[in-house]
Amino acid sequence: MIDLRDDERLDYLLAEDMKIIQSPSVFAFSLDAVLLAKFVYVPIQKGNLVDLCTGNGVIPLLLSKRTKGKIIGVEIQEKIYDMAKRSVHYNGLDEQIEIIHGDIKDMPAQLGYSKFDVVTCNPPYFPTPSQDEINKNEHFAIARHEIYCTLEDVIRVSSQLLKQGGKAAFVHRPERLLDIVTLMRQYRLEPKRLRFVYPKAGREANTILIEGIKDGNAGLKILPPLIVYHDDNEYTKELKEILYGES
Repeated sequence: MIDLRDDERLDYLLAEDMKIIQSPSVFAFSLDAVLLAKFVYVPIQKGNLVDLCTGNGVIPLLLSKRTKGKIIGVEIQEKIYDMAKRSVHYNGLDEQIEIIHGDIKDMPAQLGYSKFDVVTCNPPYFPTPSQDEINKNEHFAIARHEIYCTLEDVIRVSSQLLKQGGKAAFVHRPERLLDIVTLMRQYRLEPKRLRFVYPKAGREANTILIEGIKDGNAGLKILPPLIVYHDDNEYTKELKEILYGES
């Protein structure tokens, strides 16, 4: 049994045969988070991983199918943290995944500097909104806008948490690519892999996936494009495999 509250529901993570608690009044996980969880390099047998701005814990849940390492998710919003914690428990992953309620900026001091092999983050994408926008739905505003952490906070903290040679992976918007690369290099994260995601062939990219190595050597690989939909609005073969495990 699982304790669902208010307007919460259980949704399937189909390819992984797991379930996750979601709520229409709280910012639900998006395709971006799923793509990041599939994109990032993870050690298979062991290692320490941390997911910043974890939301309802979707990235730690997905990563648990790819690694036997220990995973920490960090979420500042208490309600969403509680949803993530209950989802982890429901899927029987308490031994592998720990969800922490806290500010990512406090995590290097709390968790330790240079302790992690992998850091992931699906951060807020947009500048801080007006107070009116925040008041409309605080949960949505915090998830989407840089209210509690900026892009620079995310990249600085990721570098502080990572061991030398550790990997950080982010999902973001293409218009922030130069900011991301500049900040990654500023904080000793050398960009190594970059993939553009396109809603359909022939359209502009609307998402980027980027991974860097702490104190790595220069050398960036541009990976093949990822197309989400065919012209008939059906998922492409690669997306079906990512979402549903279909080959």
